Amino acid sequence: MRRRDFVKSIAGSAVFWPLVTWAQQRAMPVVGFLNSASADAYASMAIAFIQGLKETGYIEGSNVAIEYRWADDQYDRLPSLAADLVGKRVTAIFANGPSVPAAKAATTTIPIIFLTGDDPVRLGFVASFNRPGGNATGIAILSGELAAKRLELLRELLPHARTIAGLINPDYRPVSQRFKSDIEAAARVRGLNIQFLQANNEHEIIEACNSFVETRPDALLVGPGPFLDSRRDLLVALAAQRAIPAAYETRASAVAGGLVSYGADVGDAYRQAGIHTGRVLKGENIADLPVLQATKFELVINLKTAKALGLDVPLGLTAGADEVIE
Repeated sequence: MRRRDFVKSIAGSAVFWPLVTWAQQRAMPVVGFLNSASADAYASMAIAFIQGLKETGYIEGSNVAIEYRWADDQYDRLPSLAADLVGKRVTAIFANGPSVPAAKAATTTIPIIFLTGDDPVRLGFVASFNRPGGNATGIAILSGELAAKRLELLRELLPHARTIAGLINPDYRPVSQRFKSDIEAAARVRGLNIQFLQANNEHEIIEACNSFVETRPDALLVGPGPFLDSRRDLLVALAAQRAIPAAYETRASAVAGGLVSYGADVGDAYRQAGIHTGRVLKGENIADLPVLQATKFELVINLKTAKALGLDVPLGLTAGADEVIE
């Protein structure tokens, strides 16, 4: 299915069940797909989730239905969207990071499969990785721990850098707070100064980047989360206009023109979440289903962007990259 067609099919709140009778609908398990981002920005992630379900034998429209709920980056909508799914008595709920608190507040009985960018034990989502307990389990990316690696990559690309700007979404708590503290600690070790900027809408992203004219940092480190990730094109364009080298979390940002990215393969993490959901639908006890950590990580370097910035990329760095864009 083409991405554009898929976006159309999931953009609304109705379930997409082609050629399925009412009786069949009632017999199907129904998965609630709760996401803080938009259908357009995260269509590829929904496709990866569906692939994971398929790997466990569940095919949308055949033997499983999916109710999509997108908050379009308006986090205050998440509680009502979660409550709506619970009211429809879905069989299980998938929730991305910012959506998890709303899902957990809405139900203590419906299984919740999450994908989070921080330690779910620290966040209070589960009791432990091996035995989550309660009604939630999922996939952990641990974005904060990977942020120090992105800071080191900037240092390798810019050995004379002294000041790094960090951009975070204040609404993505507490993951952004964890990211901030991890970067501050890593910067101290490396003798770097960190200036943190906040943005939870596109206007604030533009204003944050406009401040570079006065503060003139040596590089930009973009924080974690669906909101900033889905604004990759804007961030890449602003960094290019201001000739600011920037490091990002996801491969898509480097492909879009960002200098470098390092992080978990988010698409694969969504696929793993789909597999976990399928296991729950098959009857496995969610309290005993371990939380998995992301295992696929990608280092992508955009040599075209490096050349435009006048940077010489060390051969050792390109040799260790998973992908080099020339």
